[in-house]
Order: sequence, then C-alpha cells, then structure tokens
Amino acid sequence: MVVRTYEEECKYVTRVDGTCYRIEKGFVDNMRVPGIFYVNQQIKELLFDELRQFSKTSGAAAGMGGFLPAMKQLANVAALPGIVGKSIALPDVHAGYGFAIGNVAAFDMSDPEAVVSPGGVGFDINCGVRLIRTNLFEKDVEPVKEQLAQAVFDHIPVGVGSQGIIPTNSNDLEEALEMGIDWSLREGYSWPEDKEHCEEYGRMLQADPRKVSSRAKKRGLPQLGTLGAGNHYAEIQVVDEIFDARAASQMGLEEKGQVVVMIHSGSRGLGHQVATDALTAMDKAMGRDNIRTNDRFLPQELLSLLFVDQPHSQLSCARIDSQEGQDYLAAMVISLRANTISSNDVFSSIAGSCSKLCLGQSLVDDVPSAPGRLQCASLADELK
Repeated sequence: MVVRTYEEECKYVTRVDGTCYRIEKGFVDNMRVPGIFYVNQQIKELLFDELRQFSKTSGAAAGMGGFLPAMKQLANVAALPGIVGKSIALPDVHAGYGFAIGNVAAFDMSDPEAVVSPGGVGFDINCGVRLIRTNLFEKDVEPVKEQLAQAVFDHIPVGVGSQGIIPTNSNDLEEALEMGIDWSLREGYSWPEDKEHCEEYGRMLQADPRKVSSRAKKRGLPQLGTLGAGNHYAEIQVVDEIFDARAASQMGLEEKGQVVVMIHSGSRGLGHQVATDALTAMDKAMGRDNIRTNDRFLPQELLSLLFVDQPHSQLSCARIDSQEGQDYLAAMVISLRANTISSNDVFSSIAGSCSKLCLGQSLVDDVPSAPGRLQCASLADELK
C-alpha cells in the first residue's frame, strides 16, 4: 500500500459534473477499471472527510482488517478479477463491508478469472423494500391510526432475536425455500397476482436448498414473518405527491392521500449465515487459487515482523465457476427466496391488523436494495 497525503490522494479523484466523480487508476494498487460515484454536496463532504481522516492515520498496515473509507472500498472493488467497465457507487454510498454500501459492479461470467464476493451482496441478503397499496385514504385511517399502529406492533415481531408468529417446522422451511412465493400462496399468505410484482416471480432459478448449511436453516427457521432490527421497518404511509401520473396509475396509485404500506426487511439470520459460511470457504479458496485482494495481502516481511498470518479479507471471493463460487450463488438465491416469503408473511400480518378497515390491498412492487441478481453476463456485455 502506498502511503499518501490527503492532497496527493485527491489528485486521483476528478469531478465529472455536479454530482459525478471519477476515481482514476492508481488510487489503490491493481485497479483494473476506474471508479465512479454519484453524490450530492452533503454526501460528497462526508466521503472526502473520510478520506482526509484516513490519510492522517494511514501506515503500512492501514485498513488491514479495519475501517476503510468508501472511496478506498470502491477502488478496491475496481481491482477484483473479472470486473467489467467500472466500479460504481450510487447516491446512498457510505463505507460498508468489503464493498461500500451502494457499490455496484459487474463481472464477466465468461472470464475464467472472474470472481464472486459475498461483500457485494452483503450479510442481510436481499434486504430491500416492498410497497403495498390499499384502497384507503388518510381520512379513513386518521380516526383509528393509534389503534392501527398498535395492532401492527402486536402482530409483527421486531428486534434482534425476534421470532415469527407463523407456525413453521423444519419441513415447512425446506418446502418454503424450495418453492419460494408459491409456498406463501399455498399457505394463504399471498395472492396469485403478487407474483407478477416480484422479481423473477418470487422464485429465482439457480437455487439449491442443499447448499444452505444446517446452521443457516436453524437460524432462519424461527424468523419467518419478522422484521428484524436496525433500519428495518413496516410503515403505514400516505401518498404526499405524484410526480409521474402515468407511472403511478400503472401501480394503482391514483391520487394524493392514498394509504400505502412499506416494508423494509431482509433474509435475517439465514442470509447472514449463508454469507458467513461462504466467506470462510472463500478465504481458503483464495489461498488455493492465488487470488489477491487489496484489503488482505501484506508484505511477507511485515507479517514476519508482526508474527501474524494474513488478515481476513472483507473482499473474500472465489472464482465464479469454482465449487465455492457456485455453492454460494445457489445458497444466495435461496436467501432471496427466504426474504420474499418472510416479507409476504409480514404483509399478511399487516393485512390482518387492518382487516376491519381495508376493503382491498395489493402488492405494488418488491425491490431489493442488495439483491445479488445473476445478471453479470448480460450487464458485462453492455459495459464492454
């Protein structure tokens, strides 16, 4: 790692326009493509302040196993084998685990050197939002909003370690992971038309429940129908403004004041364990296949001086076509299904909470913020 002052670091970052910045090759070692990030003034100041603080404390082992600013993470992703086009950070960018939060990258699946990294998907696999429309308006809910809020709290388990109220045994979980949203339909937690508003119709291919460890299934078993903690939520919201009437109409959002429900959740313990299992296996695969990432490999002379082994890499990865890579992709897709099912169960709980008020509800869209969809090949072709 090259140690530079903040001013020297900034020479590698150029402004493209009012909201777009480009990180040139050389910002970190081994960059294969440039980095691009999109920010407003507030996020821009936070990112550059991160870099300033990092520059003050950086040394030979800076960032190894510890904090890295988002710009460095973005650039480290640009150094991964098989990346195509550029390493991109969307406007919600901030420091994450391996990948920055909001960091998007495409990898050419036809490249035998290309890798898959759980850091690019995250631990809460398929964490995202779901919007449900109702036929209610603010005036309908206003008189009973406190009772409705309490009913939602009563029916939806929240918090770390929370357990769902949906009766589920191990056989039910196996069937749910295999069937995806079709399990929710069979059990009465969804309507048939909901499938049309879920990515891949709520049942992505490439899934293989056998690739999910018993530990992951054990953690996921009691959590179907729960929200979790952190930034997860279930909110009863009101349409305040319509900016595109045609698009809103297609989603059944017709006018201001319409009541909708938004759910933000993920695959919880099951997804976290899938990522943990994959990182452990990929750490070993990296040594076997001689895969090097910028956040892991220290000079051998420094390791000898410190009497330590190579630190764990937050960018642990494996060749896409390796056994470890294929196992992770199959288990990751199972985690996508788990979140789809769990969100359906939460939706069902909310519907039950307001059944005395709502004459009709329907899913508008199910949008993962960290989906890990298997679109690498087609996206890579577009970026070449």
